[in-house]
Amino acid sequence: MPRFPDHLTGQGPSNPFPGIKVLERRIGREIPHRLGSNEGLDMPHRALRERFGDAMVEHAYCYGDAEALGVRQRLCELHGYPLDATLVDAGADSLIALALRTTCTPDCTVVSAAGTYPTFGYFAQGQGCRLQELPYVERPGLLAPDLDALLETAHERQARLVYLANPDNPSGHLHDDEAIRRLRRDLPDDCWLLLDEAYHDFRDDAEAPFSREVIPGVIRLRTLSKAHGMAGLRIGYALAEPDTLAMMMKVRIHYAVSTLTQAAAETVLDHNDEVREHVSAVKERRERLAGHFRNLGAEVLPSATNFIALRLPDAELASRLHGELLEAGRLIARPAHPDLGHILRITAVADALEPGRFAILERALATV
Repeated sequence: MPRFPDHLTGQGPSNPFPGIKVLERRIGREIPHRLGSNEGLDMPHRALRERFGDAMVEHAYCYGDAEALGVRQRLCELHGYPLDATLVDAGADSLIALALRTTCTPDCTVVSAAGTYPTFGYFAQGQGCRLQELPYVERPGLLAPDLDALLETAHERQARLVYLANPDNPSGHLHDDEAIRRLRRDLPDDCWLLLDEAYHDFRDDAEAPFSREVIPGVIRLRTLSKAHGMAGLRIGYALAEPDTLAMMMKVRIHYAVSTLTQAAAETVLDHNDEVREHVSAVKERRERLAGHFRNLGAEVLPSATNFIALRLPDAELASRLHGELLEAGRLIARPAHPDLGHILRITAVADALEPGRFAILERALATV
């Protein structure tokens, strides 16, 4: 079993401000008079009311539920997760940072693919970790994190944690469930697997039994930014063993998820048919977008996400086209890591299907 840093294995640290909602649940009754939290409860908020209305303003006054119980209950009812195996925080990025704070100490080694979601490396280096990045497997029709290389390096370097985005960002590649099970099984016993599943909802098998498994030694991350359209409100969740989440709570920001965000998330989760409709529409646009570029002779990598990835012949061409598109007011993504500089990533939104939107790219592909 992976271990936690020594400084977390004692009694503390303990959250000094669990909040009124947590306190109400502890004592089993409502506390109607908020006289000790030093919130600005008497602020008139005339300007906020004028712009957003009274309902929104009610969520501005008070600290949110530190345990986000309402959001977690809805997630568990929808997907069958165990309630005590869920933790809500301010998006997948915040959860990556939280997982690193919980499991890693300065100078320990962490391993990831070279060019995968770069926020992981950013936070890992900020934590003082030694970051080992390994090349993707690349051949016709495939661009994917190399699980064998991740395993080998984890053993060689006595890694504390391995990070894997699945589906991958920016390639869109999906490792199947058995590959993930083998990866966890073959990692060193004391090495964590941080499994970033931000694009999980776009998998065709998103509701398969594996999606709700709580796996020892694995911290699974999900987000409401993509399929649920809540990127601006910052909310996501982790699935892990309760003992692991208890450790994460020791180093978590008390009120990372606002009252307004929690209320909005509860509303969206209460109308999950709209989420399913959106996911279905995204998949349909993704396939249309992929087909369009394939018809132009581009190599479009398989994707289990809400985007497509184009593999161009070289990084120089990708850089030039990325710059020309940006100059024309069309922002697409090009990975910063030099290993993946030949990749262009396009989100499958309706605007991407407008005729002429990618005329610059289309003309270039005609000459390749």
